[in-house]
Amino acid sequence: MTANAASPRLAEPDRQLIRDESSPSDAQRMLTPPLQALMHERGWLRMLAPKSAGGGELALPDVVRLEEALAAVDGSTAWTVTLCAGAGWFAGFLPPEFAREIIGTPRLCVGGSGAPTGHADAEGEGYRLSGTWQFATGAPIATHFTMNAVIREGGQAVLDCTGAPLVRAFIIPAKDVRVHDTWRSIGLRASASHSFSVDNVWVDGRHAFVIDPAAATAPGPLYRFPFVSLAYVTIAANIAGMGAHFQQLARALIANRKRPGTGVPLSDMPEVSAALLRAQRNLEQARELFYGLLERMWDTVCQNDVVSPERMHELHRASLDLVVTARRGADDLYPYCGLYAAHEESEINRVWRDVHTGTQHTMLLPLSPSF
Repeated sequence: MTANAASPRLAEPDRQLIRDESSPSDAQRMLTPPLQALMHERGWLRMLAPKSAGGGELALPDVVRLEEALAAVDGSTAWTVTLCAGAGWFAGFLPPEFAREIIGTPRLCVGGSGAPTGHADAEGEGYRLSGTWQFATGAPIATHFTMNAVIREGGQAVLDCTGAPLVRAFIIPAKDVRVHDTWRSIGLRASASHSFSVDNVWVDGRHAFVIDPAAATAPGPLYRFPFVSLAYVTIAANIAGMGAHFQQLARALIANRKRPGTGVPLSDMPEVSAALLRAQRNLEQARELFYGLLERMWDTVCQNDVVSPERMHELHRASLDLVVTARRGADDLYPYCGLYAAHEESEINRVWRDVHTGTQHTMLLPLSPSF
């Protein structure tokens, strides 16, 4: 796959705007106003929210392909769209009227964190929330935040049926959140994935929700698709797009380099041309398997059939294999790209940094997936 193979779903003017704004965004460590405006104008941050709430409720395979296409132009833009649209998906598990209220927010952007690093004390008809959470993509522009918290009663954790602390998800407005400027990564800089904290904030029960198909309040297949599988495929598609972008840039750079002392073009050397071809073919094959399994699982959900654990494991494994393949392709080609690729302000360096930041996501450990 080349980067252009992932990009046709983006209009050329949009692709050009993203490309033009990617370097300034990286330098500022935040998406520029033109990029923010584009995300809102295109409805990308609402595309996984229910139609009944004012969202797009797009078919998941279409969303994944769009996110891959975005990542093939700029990693930070794609990462922000992916994580914030993913948080908007939670509207399908909220009371319908409350979901409409949230999704109808002007310039909606939902950030958040999945780690249960806070607590929610049951109080009256709601909960009192406190805690600190890391890695909330889009934090500076978020209108709402989601987080997981341990439920407590009388200061003690409530236990679930397995004896583990009971965890619930919450969504609250940004006015009740304090954002901490902590995102100092080498890549995905403009995703602004800062930490945030909540201090003794009471919310009514509408703000708590359970992420489970049985608890969905929106009827479409999108909300019956397993959350962990949705997370795997959307994040993996980001890495695939970034990896394809790196290969495209590396190919162009290598084509203009010559072997010192001989003047032979690097791209004419068998080992270099083989590395280029291998990286491309491996990514194409991993991508084909990934999308085949995604379409198959999506069809299963649309037909109201039960997704088996084996089917989930296949898709998760294919997602991880796609990530590993994209990262390995970048690493195999990087040595042929010269010092220009090590220059912090070069496009290929930014893409390399984005690949090696995105692949550090906790779900992407190169181990057998669990669910």
